[in-house]
Amino acid sequence: SFLDKHAPVLILMDEVLEYAVKAAGERVGESTMAGQTIAFMQEITEAVVSLKQVCLLATLPASIIEHYDEGAERLFQQLQKVSGRIEKIYTPVEDSEITKVIRKRLFSSIDEKEAKKTVLAFVDYAEKENIIPAGVMPSEYKNRFLDSYPFIPDMIDILYHRWGTFPGFQRTRGVLRLLSLLIHSVKNTNLSYITLSDFNLANQEIRQEFIKHIGNQFNGIIDKDISGEESGARKVDGESKDSYKGLNIGYRTSTVIFLYSFSGGFEHGATIADIKRSASFLTHPSSIISEALEQLKNRLFYLQNQSDKYLFNNQPNLNRIILDKMENIKDEDLLTVEKDLLKTCVSSGKFKIYIWDTDSSGIADTEDLKLIILSKEDRSFIEQVISTKGQTPRVYRNTMFFLYPVESEKYSFTRFLKRKIAYELIGKDNNLLLSDEQKKTITSEIKRAQNDIKSHLLRFYRIVVISGQGGELKIVDLGIPTYGDNATIDKMIYDKMRANGEILEHIAPVIIREKYLIGKDYAPTEQIYQATLNTPGEARMINKDVLKFGVQEGVKNGLFGLGDLENDRPVCRYFKENPNVSLCSGEIIIKESICKEQKKKEKEKEQTKINKKVDNTSENSGTMEEETQSFTENSVDTPKKDVLEKLEFRFMVPKGKMSQLMGTFGFLQTKFDRIYMTFSADYGKITRQEVEDKVKETFIQLGIDLDEFIDS
Repeated sequence: SFLDKHAPVLILMDEVLEYAVKAAGERVGESTMAGQTIAFMQEITEAVVSLKQVCLLATLPASIIEHYDEGAERLFQQLQKVSGRIEKIYTPVEDSEITKVIRKRLFSSIDEKEAKKTVLAFVDYAEKENIIPAGVMPSEYKNRFLDSYPFIPDMIDILYHRWGTFPGFQRTRGVLRLLSLLIHSVKNTNLSYITLSDFNLANQEIRQEFIKHIGNQFNGIIDKDISGEESGARKVDGESKDSYKGLNIGYRTSTVIFLYSFSGGFEHGATIADIKRSASFLTHPSSIISEALEQLKNRLFYLQNQSDKYLFNNQPNLNRIILDKMENIKDEDLLTVEKDLLKTCVSSGKFKIYIWDTDSSGIADTEDLKLIILSKEDRSFIEQVISTKGQTPRVYRNTMFFLYPVESEKYSFTRFLKRKIAYELIGKDNNLLLSDEQKKTITSEIKRAQNDIKSHLLRFYRIVVISGQGGELKIVDLGIPTYGDNATIDKMIYDKMRANGEILEHIAPVIIREKYLIGKDYAPTEQIYQATLNTPGEARMINKDVLKFGVQEGVKNGLFGLGDLENDRPVCRYFKENPNVSLCSGEIIIKESICKEQKKKEKEKEQTKINKKVDNTSENSGTMEEETQSFTENSVDTPKKDVLEKLEFRFMVPKGKMSQLMGTFGFLQTKFDRIYMTFSADYGKITRQEVEDKVKETFIQLGIDLDEFIDS
């Protein structure tokens, strides 16, 4: 009757559960005040329902976390049962109203003109960058942003609809608390609008608001991947381009992904468009987010890429698995792999190869060019190998090339090698439960590492040391290799040394003359060759043929002669002809002027000898020349039949008589303008080289063309 008398009546009862929980501790006879409260609620609800113009408005918590304990949960269930028969449930704030409510609670006023300007600029940018949410019209997104400004709509959606689905998260209150903490942390900045990327996860108060819903294990994950000083995100920011320095793109991107990663339901992760909307700057293209994301994928340990979404969870990704494998690789295993790689990257075609030898006695003392690869720089060992072979002095001290790695490249190479081994170990580990995408990634990385290993090895092993003049060591840096170059290590060294003039495939005759005959009448060819092998700093010839060919060309072109010593005097055997060079003891190259003088005397002597033989021949033939002269003088009276216009005859030359015929041939040449000769020789032997050097070369030097040459 009281209620009916005072109608209309509105009864307000707030925090009923909290009151009941406290009342449970107060005894009332055989019951408690909580029991009395439940009884009262039942009676008043029945009374209210029977009266017109009377309404009871009671509040009960929506979040389970506010039920306190099991006793409180029972009281909550009882209160719901009492009111449930006649209740009509109202949600204080509808989802569509939450943005306005939040903004109203957090800000006393908003500059609507500035808000509209900012929103239009953002929507225009998002439309151009194609990052408007799928299925949402730009105009719709603009209206939502105007309602949520200064927060972008995505921020309210993620906090309210994803984080708000956790049982312990009070939707409205929780979102308000997080946003108030965020506003406090950015109040002194000049942000035009606020996104998820503006949350400072290094701030423990903000972080714990999230951590309490997902577990303390994520404290370490945030430090490791996102906010720690040595985190992967910070490293990405430190390595960013100069034009992006200070934007903290790596940190912003990873923060957005983290906040998109969790919910009490089934929706997890962010698309690239989601990330770009929250992490981009209107002053920069959104593509910088894509670049940062690619780097983060290689840096972060707990970042996952599932289909088209990125998210964090507490399971290590491939990066973590790879790092674990790398940490378990033993140093001795790494050295074995490195040495095996060196073996596969040399061809042993130009040099005799020695890899990581530590004893000079094991390195041969021969004329061969040798490449000695060291595991590290060791000048004392290099000098020891050059000077000695074990306990004995080394003879061929100028035949060795040393290669060792660049110390500053060691960390990079070792890390690459460990990573390559780790990929291979993961590929063989059947106990790892990898997704198909991860298996595909491992296969791809193994292939890429295999393709890149050679360039990494050449970048590491690139310092060449050779002996220089005066006992000094000459150091050559091969430089950064060209990517994709398939040349072996020894081929690269050979080409570099050849280009620098340290290795000779050819030697110009003028060099031989200038180097060995200036101020000298002659020089032994054997000593010249041996000097290139045992004198440090001399240019090294790939073999004897280099010097042989150079001497041949020099003699042939008349730059010097070739001969030997007789009574300690040089005797020129070959000059301006093709000689047979042996580089044997006693063989010498001779100064040009000496050869010219000797050849002149030989020619004069030979001419005198020929003239003498002609005289003898004339006497023996009954003064042929006199008779011929007489015949010529009296030719007017001589019958025509006694004059021969063509002469042909064939004969065998007795052994030892060839020189005596020279006078006759000389006489015949005075009678005929053209003389053809056919030569045939048998019952003896001559080498093809002698034919080339002594016969054909003579014809060439005399300007005589051989119409036909038959050898058998």
